[in-house]
Amino acid sequence: MSPRADGKRLLACVAAGLALLALAPLCLGSGFQLGLMSQMCAMALFALSYNLLLGQTGMLSFGHAVYAGLGGYAVIHLLRGMDGGLFVFPTVLLPVAGGVAGAGFAALIGYPTTRRGGTSFAMISLAVGELVHAAAGMLPDWFGGEGGLAADRTAGPAFVVGLWPGWSLGPDLHVYYLTAVWTVAGALAIHALGRTPLLKLANAVRDNPQRVAFIGYDPHRVRYLMLTLSGFFAGVAGGLMALNLEIASADSLGALRSGAVLLAVVVGGSGLFLGPVAGAVVVTFFSVELSRHTGAWQLYLGLAFAAVVLALPGGLAGGIRDAARLVARGEFAHWLRARAGTIAGALIGIAGLSLAIELAYGRVHDAGGPGMVSWFGLALDPSAPLPWSAAGVLSVLGAAGLFLGRDRRRPVSSSERCDG
Repeated sequence: MSPRADGKRLLACVAAGLALLALAPLCLGSGFQLGLMSQMCAMALFALSYNLLLGQTGMLSFGHAVYAGLGGYAVIHLLRGMDGGLFVFPTVLLPVAGGVAGAGFAALIGYPTTRRGGTSFAMISLAVGELVHAAAGMLPDWFGGEGGLAADRTAGPAFVVGLWPGWSLGPDLHVYYLTAVWTVAGALAIHALGRTPLLKLANAVRDNPQRVAFIGYDPHRVRYLMLTLSGFFAGVAGGLMALNLEIASADSLGALRSGAVLLAVVVGGSGLFLGPVAGAVVVTFFSVELSRHTGAWQLYLGLAFAAVVLALPGGLAGGIRDAARLVARGEFAHWLRARAGTIAGALIGIAGLSLAIELAYGRVHDAGGPGMVSWFGLALDPSAPLPWSAAGVLSVLGAAGLFLGRDRRRPVSSSERCDG
């Protein structure tokens, strides 16, 4: 694709995204939905920052939540200071303060931790994350102990936006728009960063660090700069999360949050720019919605992660791209008919597996009431044989559909290709 066509496509995507973010509040009817949209926006920026390491530089980090968590704590401390009358800080720039905190910590620890990539960096990042998480419990004055630190997001001065003077961070709508603006600004900055020589060097370090060193560039310095930049955007995302929730806790520094952003990037697809955004939206939505309906939501997320890795190596964004190409060539209907059995078997098998999970969870935890579980509006007794039989039948039918609908074409070996 030519640069002009690529630029037009980017402009169209930006315009569509801005329109969606601007008009979304008109379709949302509650503060909960606005809060969910704010969480999605902040998580999208967090995932884009993580992809600077994983997708662009090939650095697998198990402690990336540290930078976002420290950015959130920086924002909360600023709000508490303004609430106490110690100083005044522009409210609209609070996420930048979080970014500075994240980048500062990344610059502090990044030089020794980025000397090696690969498994060495992954293990060091895990150790750093656990170290900071443990330190949060030993420094209650800074981190608030187990309960965390809370603050009033309206403590800062109101700011003026166009014809609407006096905007504060009190209403959920104002917080949503502030989060959306900073998310779009951060995404555009990361996209612009992808056109710089630094990102090209980061891609080269990801693919072959020895060759990069051979031509005169230091892979260590490239990894260090990328970690610092990634820490800045992660800190901005953490600041936005803290503004939305009005609290920063030690959980925001732990491995669970780092695993969530890794899940979002892999599910969405690290090879495409919008892949982490798609993964962040899907993971956040299902984390919130599934947790409202079932206690086994983390198991569902893990199974979905495994399914995406096996069925869609390019992630959700890669699957959407491939589907769009099939539609453009007029082959999507043929592809869908050829795999109708596989798709039907997968759906039936998912239904059977979901029923078995809910029955098992209800049997162990007595979820949904005394001795009953709810599954798609049906009240079922986990101790009765009929629901378990239905789960077994659905699972067997799903497995049979997958087996019968599989691609039976035998792969051709290299020797047979040479003979042909």
